[in-house]
Amino acid sequence: MAKRSSLSIRIVEGKNLPAKDITGSSDPYCIVKVDNEPIIRTATVWKTLCPFWGEEYQVHLPPAFHAVAFYVMDEDALSRDDVIGKVCLTRDTLAAHPKGFSGWAHLTEVDPDEEVQGEIHLRLEVVPGPRARRLLRCSVLEARDLAPKDRNGASDPFVRVRYSGRTQETSIVKKSRYPRWNEMFEFELEEGAAEALCVEAWDWDLVSRNDFLGKVVFNVQKLCAAQKEEGWFRLQPDQSKNRRGEGNLGSLQLEVRLRDETVLPSGCYQPLVQLLCREVKLGTQGPGQLIALIEETTSTECRQDVATNLLKLFLGQGLAKDFLDLLFQLELGRTSEANTLFRSNSLASKSMESFLKVAGMRYLHGVLGPIIDKVFEEKKYVELDPSKVEVKDVGCSGLHRPQTEAEVLEQSAQTLRAHLAALLSALSRSVRACPAVVRATFRQLFRRVRERFPSAQHENVPFIAVTSFLCLRFVSPAIMAPKLFHLRERHADARTSRTLLLLAKAVQNVGNMDTPASRAKEAWMEPLQPTVRQGVAQLKDFITKLVDIEEKEELGLQRALSLQAPPVKEGPLFIHRTKGKGPLMSSFKKLHFSLTTEALSFAKTPNSKKSALIKPANIRAAEKVEEKSFGSSNVMQLIYEDDAGKPQTVYLQCRCVNELNQWLSALRKVSIGNPGLLGSYHPGVFRGDKWSCCHQKDKSDLGCDKTRSRVTLQEWNDPLDHDLEAQLIYRHLLGVEPALRPPASPAPLIH
Repeated sequence: MAKRSSLSIRIVEGKNLPAKDITGSSDPYCIVKVDNEPIIRTATVWKTLCPFWGEEYQVHLPPAFHAVAFYVMDEDALSRDDVIGKVCLTRDTLAAHPKGFSGWAHLTEVDPDEEVQGEIHLRLEVVPGPRARRLLRCSVLEARDLAPKDRNGASDPFVRVRYSGRTQETSIVKKSRYPRWNEMFEFELEEGAAEALCVEAWDWDLVSRNDFLGKVVFNVQKLCAAQKEEGWFRLQPDQSKNRRGEGNLGSLQLEVRLRDETVLPSGCYQPLVQLLCREVKLGTQGPGQLIALIEETTSTECRQDVATNLLKLFLGQGLAKDFLDLLFQLELGRTSEANTLFRSNSLASKSMESFLKVAGMRYLHGVLGPIIDKVFEEKKYVELDPSKVEVKDVGCSGLHRPQTEAEVLEQSAQTLRAHLAALLSALSRSVRACPAVVRATFRQLFRRVRERFPSAQHENVPFIAVTSFLCLRFVSPAIMAPKLFHLRERHADARTSRTLLLLAKAVQNVGNMDTPASRAKEAWMEPLQPTVRQGVAQLKDFITKLVDIEEKEELGLQRALSLQAPPVKEGPLFIHRTKGKGPLMSSFKKLHFSLTTEALSFAKTPNSKKSALIKPANIRAAEKVEEKSFGSSNVMQLIYEDDAGKPQTVYLQCRCVNELNQWLSALRKVSIGNPGLLGSYHPGVFRGDKWSCCHQKDKSDLGCDKTRSRVTLQEWNDPLDHDLEAQLIYRHLLGVEPALRPPASPAPLIH
């Protein structure tokens, strides 16, 4: 049995933000921190005070977390980024909203005295003293994960202990966020005194005033009753000041939902899983109606979650195609008009969307990635709507003339025709690259629709059924929002967004088989019609080949794929390893890394021969490294055992904070079931004769900070978690249990 917590986060938009740039605007982005640990950075939206992000994340984390905070920042190219404000939601606040927190929240000013983090290890005792008096003994042992207050990424912490008018202080530990003091202080207890014991952590500064690092306050009467208390205590902010700035720093629209789950051993879910699998295998010919009942009793707001959970469960059982086929048949059975088929947000539509993201995302990247990259790189002005055309100056050698509206429209049409033709050509060549399970699922869809609408007047309906998912619910959304489909790291600017929107509209027209209704909506798209008509023919030819896959070929392709462990994560990283007791290497070396469930491998280039570095089964921890350790940010460490069973550490640098968190998340997921995972680690490096983080001289010291192996980001290519999916489905069924029960029979009149 395991307790798991997750946060579903959607950062929608901001409004009325203050201007931070001399242009009267800002370049805002969001940083999301869980208990002061940065886990998410949104894209920057340039030159706006009302940014739209629309970014969604799901974070898995330990049940004992305290708060999630959203910091709105202004990006600066030349200086440090400015903090605009923040929104903080405690765990208790989220728990009080079972359906999730949703709405606008005012940004509040970020006060340094409230920006505290970390824990302090204390031992408190009431002991006998001289002259029959009692003493309150406070042992200040150590602290961890203190806030970095100095430019070097560290602090110079000391502790101040106050009680009954007396103040005592520890020594100062220089350049450490993980200090160890092991110092003891005693105070004479006042009989009946109600005054509290206050333990404060401070960062010492030679020139300016000391910085507050947090405090813990104890009720002395309770201490006297307990006689002794020891443990790690979370440092709290100084909230004695009045909160300033609320309401005049703008607002942030958020959707945040906390889910707590208790996942039971696999055997507990077997009856439910077997029941669902039996129903899917029998299809509409079987006596079961559970899938149909789930669809009928699932509300619109949770249909996507239910669809995703069911889809992942059946993927794990090798029955995704059969599950979707059953949903196709159920929807076809209640559809009378061909033009309404799969147009609603039914369980079939939502399940197919999830299926394409899980099984087809790599395929999408291969087909669409180069076209999206070209649009971003060209940054051309593109517009087809005459009412929105902006006439530009063109020319060379100092001779400029206004560009006519007709010229703008013609150049725009040429650009869009080129992008659309390139996309359709890439799609036409991609039949063999499409995953076998996706092809087989589309084959089933095509056949079922053709059986339901066999007449000549419905000749295009099977093709439109395929394109309604492939084009309208997969390719077009990815074109309009490439950041949300991991095709780009940043959102498009206004000019590129317009180009992408027009291209997506053209793809939708092709997907709709160029029907008169789609042409009539926006007559100004007419210049693209020759390419659209040609695209319809190409798309129909592509779909014909796509669905032409026999069971034998499908099994052969699946078997070939199963022999190759699919990458969980891959991309360029910079490697930096320790060597014996000597100094660290002076630089990081760029290599291409690939992580599967079998190995973390590297090569000089993506196409070079790979060399295995670490087996996931040997990983003991994947954690962040303090910035001061290498003078570089976004560095992680991988602690593992080599083939001889000796502990080793490799240091890897990522390009940005999002990439760092994605790699940490992937490494933690592939090693989550490993025996011997570490509970603590050193966030610094062993340089010379001591650890840079806590200054301890024993290299084999267990560590000065706790590991975060349970903090992960959910991704489309995550390893399947069968027990969790079964638990989520079971919980949903419990919630709709009354609707699943048959109506009670009337009581007999005669007993």
